[in-house]
Amino acid sequence: MSSETSTDSQFTGADLPPAGSDSLQPWQLFTLAGLLGATITVFLSRGQSPAAVIMLSLAVFAAAAVGIAALRTVMPLTSKATPDNTQVLGGRTRAVLERDKALVLRSIKELEFDRAMGKVSEKDFAEMSGRLRARAARLMRQLDAGAGYREQIEREIEKRLGKAPVVAVAGVCASCGTKNDTDARFCKGCGKAMEARS
Repeated sequence: MSSETSTDSQFTGADLPPAGSDSLQPWQLFTLAGLLGATITVFLSRGQSPAAVIMLSLAVFAAAAVGIAALRTVMPLTSKATPDNTQVLGGRTRAVLERDKALVLRSIKELEFDRAMGKVSEKDFAEMSGRLRARAARLMRQLDAGAGYREQIEREIEKRLGKAPVVAVAGVCASCGTKNDTDARFCKGCGKAMEARS
């Protein structure tokens, strides 16, 4: 991967044209229209005071700027492509799944608190708790299924360097070898305390 291709992928079509593209971009059309409109305004307003000519030219440039702003607002809505920097799991982004998981876990805690306060009957608690716990488990499975980004990074490093990277595996239980979250204090496989990381 050359530096040219890595820097070109950072820009969207609304910012700069892709490398080697000779076609006129929409934002360039608005800029040219603003320049042309200001030039025509200057020629048509001969005999006017300089302040009036400047104000008319600024009005034309403002109209072109509004056109560019409207274009930048509408272009993402019409684009079918998904941004490269978001990870999509099952049709949803990882951030959305994380937010949903946090909301479901908070709802479970609130439900348990309401039951302890006597606001919810045992029958209702069992039904709602079962639904919430099933949803939380489903969200966690989706998040765990898409957690292969670490392996992808390691493969990319290995490919670029030509050797296996020396990486300390954080979050792996020393007892059973189960992968856990990096901030986990107990293993989700065997329940033993995770070793303290420096």
